[in-house]
Amino acid sequence: MGFLDILLGRTKPALPDLDQLFALPSAAVTLEAAAGFTPTGSGAVCFATVEGSAFEQTHREVQALLDADAERDGPPVELRQDEYGYSWLVSRRSPEQLPMLVNDLHAVNSSMEVNGFGPQLLCSLAGFRDPAGRSIALVYLYKRGTFYPFAPLPGGGQRRDNALELRVKAALGEDLRMEQDLSRWFPVWGAPGL
Repeated sequence: MGFLDILLGRTKPALPDLDQLFALPSAAVTLEAAAGFTPTGSGAVCFATVEGSAFEQTHREVQALLDADAERDGPPVELRQDEYGYSWLVSRRSPEQLPMLVNDLHAVNSSMEVNGFGPQLLCSLAGFRDPAGRSIALVYLYKRGTFYPFAPLPGGGQRRDNALELRVKAALGEDLRMEQDLSRWFPVWGAPGL
């Protein structure tokens, strides 16, 4: 960054670092100790929907790769579209297979990036739940290379538990590269995998 950039307040955007996803299993241990949340075994990658044969081929390759895993518990990987028009590739594992879930999320992101669809990648998330039934997602922002917690309040509606999100941020600050700009903690209402 040059002097003029500093003077004008311009910053270089953070580059995606998909290897940050591999910190999720150790962060899960901290999250359980600090707040009682354990992995649900569900996760998803969100991307802007793209039309065309190149994207369809990439999607089929990723889905075939992940569906071929003989150790998967439950349904195969599925592609879903949300009410806002975004696509989600959802992976389900047993809760104790969080490292394998992280491998799935990394593989989807890497495949899309390698095939030229990196600009369409938005976020990835892994779901967690506590004994009281509250849910939280650790969301990885692809374009920022950072994580943030998203905690919808139980009972439906579009309200979130901001106090819980801030507690989780404080607890995981040593484990994950947390997003410091709270205005970038976008809600992911109804996200598959949450």
